Amino acid sequence: MEKDKSKFSRRNFIGTVGAAASGLAIVPSSVLGKKLGHTAPSDKLNIAGIGVGGMGRNNLRNMNTENIVALCDVDWNYADKTFKDYPNARKFKDWRVMLDEIGKSIDAVMVATPDHSHAGVTAHAITLGKHCYTQKPLTHSVYESRLLTRLSKKYKVATQMGNQGNSFDWCRQIAEWIQSGIIGDVYEVHCWTDRPIWPQGLAKPKGGVKVPKELDWNLFVGPAEFRSYDPAYTPWNWRGFWDFGTGALGDMACHIMDPLYWALDLKYPTKVMASSTLANLYSPPQAQKVTYTFPERPPKGEVNMPEVKVHWYDGGLLPDRPEELEDGEMMGDSNGGLIFVGTRGKIMTGCYGMNPTLLPKSAMAHFKQPEPTIPRIKGGNGNIWGTNAHEQDWIRACKEPADSRKEASSNFGFSGPFNEMVVMGVLAVRLSGLHRELTWDGEKMEFTNISPNDKIKVVTVDEYAVVDGDPHFDRRFAEFNAKEMASEWIRHSYRDGWSLPEMPVD
Repeated sequence: MEKDKSKFSRRNFIGTVGAAASGLAIVPSSVLGKKLGHTAPSDKLNIAGIGVGGMGRNNLRNMNTENIVALCDVDWNYADKTFKDYPNARKFKDWRVMLDEIGKSIDAVMVATPDHSHAGVTAHAITLGKHCYTQKPLTHSVYESRLLTRLSKKYKVATQMGNQGNSFDWCRQIAEWIQSGIIGDVYEVHCWTDRPIWPQGLAKPKGGVKVPKELDWNLFVGPAEFRSYDPAYTPWNWRGFWDFGTGALGDMACHIMDPLYWALDLKYPTKVMASSTLANLYSPPQAQKVTYTFPERPPKGEVNMPEVKVHWYDGGLLPDRPEELEDGEMMGDSNGGLIFVGTRGKIMTGCYGMNPTLLPKSAMAHFKQPEPTIPRIKGGNGNIWGTNAHEQDWIRACKEPADSRKEASSNFGFSGPFNEMVVMGVLAVRLSGLHRELTWDGEKMEFTNISPNDKIKVVTVDEYAVVDGDPHFDRRFAEFNAKEMASEWIRHSYRDGWSLPEMPVD
């Protein structure tokens, strides 16, 4: 089917989907009695996977209780193993073509593309009434997160961000510990990760390399500014480039900060400050620290919710070691962790909030668990890497009527604002050359203390060579208007031919 794949509109979806669906072997939802977004629990959803070569393959495996009817990926070589998993599924390179051709026969989509294309795929699928499971980080920008939050509310679809720890007992247990007052009022939290485990702090790839025949490079670039192909970008290492990924903070904060965002009843921070190793215009730094300040909130459970500072560390940086920890004891675990500091004590966990403990650990000998108050998710007490709990809870929500649905716990009403906070921290790193704590208006999605005349210098070239035994450095900067750059990073400009639906009025 020949068509201009660079142009997309919802009208094109609606206009072509009816005619194309008439020759399908896939059974349309209406035949199965699925009406108004409701599927009987005994029926199977028709699910399409978009971005299936990496984490998407695992997500689909955890959804294979349903009908996996379509697979879409821009790199058919990388996705081939997943194609072999579902030989009867229709294959596509362009998600727009997929929804044009078989959209009426799809109930739900799983989105695991690179970060920069999450929002476009998910937003347009929502406007077509498709339930959406979208990998973390939910979006690449603050505006995109707000858009998905409002669209999911308007269209009443079931949603879930792919931060699988959210469905496990640990998140709930930590919230119960904190809200029952075990460590008093929490005023400080430290969180860290071992990431990045991919290259960062990179120079702009030179490009000019022949595109592999199985890769549609134009579709990979999608809404981002076009550049020539270079194998440094994909697969997987796109996380280390600003235009496609969000670095270690975007990758792992949606896992590690999830328990604190939930337990402390957070929404928008009011201030943020960041520092890092050298970053440049193209690639995140190798290590960074970000400090968020959240305002006082109403009391929750047995505790007050005072102003709280949340400190993020990555790239090998760590918080100061708690004095309550014995020599030789690891902070968190090998993937990262959390330390909550309250007026009456401390809680430490591993990555995903795993294995929470009071500090000192000896305090656990006489510790009585508070009564559970937060419902658990079926399968949420096993091996986080060996269960389908997170995906299956979303599937359950997809099959319930919208007006009485029990939403999955990382639905976009929760994960949208959460992700806004994460990617706003990414912006703080990019704006750290302003040398100030930035103030943030969450409702308006803007920094309030960047003036129209503020400038920021960003590294564009950073090269090093040894000539006759002497080191030679070539580091160059470009100067930009800081307010204009902040605005662009909060709400990206999309390349011609790519667009987002309009923002619904809340």
